[in-house]
Amino acid sequence: WNDPDAGAVSPGAFIPLAEETGLILPLGEWVIEEACRQARAWDAQGLRPVPVSVNVSGVQFERQDVAAIVARAVARYQLPRGRIEIEITESAIMRQPERAIAALKSLRESGVGVALDDFGTGYSSLTHIRHYPLSAIKIDRSFVAGVVENPEDRAVIGALVDMAEALGLHVVAEGVETEEQLAVLTELGCDTAQGYLMARPMPPETVAEWLAAHGADWRAGRSTNA
Repeated sequence: WNDPDAGAVSPGAFIPLAEETGLILPLGEWVIEEACRQARAWDAQGLRPVPVSVNVSGVQFERQDVAAIVARAVARYQLPRGRIEIEITESAIMRQPERAIAALKSLRESGVGVALDDFGTGYSSLTHIRHYPLSAIKIDRSFVAGVVENPEDRAVIGALVDMAEALGLHVVAEGVETEEQLAVLTELGCDTAQGYLMARPMPPETVAEWLAAHGADWRAGRSTNA
């Protein structure tokens, strides 16, 4: 959030406050709408279609029909199946598991991808993941940070990749910052890398320039958290 007075404010600062005040509900709806609108705008510029992921707050997931909100926005901008992906943490799902699983199933049936964010940090991840209608898992950056030097982190990531492969899930490694990390993660079987090695967060107009210059990179399995 680029505030005219405070400057750049990180999500870690304003999202908890938005959740506490309830502003996360209209904010979350706006973000979903804006993501779909921007995806269509990039199409109009002639850029290759890229998947767009949207983080959904656990509070919004608990209080609103996120599946319906996403479906309306996708239909409004006539986006193809698989273009939009929702990211949700396991802790958010576990607040109301049955309701959450039904919502996730509805999203998947409508062609919206569902990624489990920060995967590997929840104690019940391995127990419950088989019940979630997911399309991807995102391995938490805490494991990625030590994957080069720490054999235990490599072992954990390897086990998560094997499990995801058995369940037919795409694997994204978060927080990739070095070529060495990328090389190890590729060897372990991760499908996609996300992090500062590829690009820093950037505004939409800069994303368009980046995609035009680096189209082959994301198609080869890299992505940017834009």
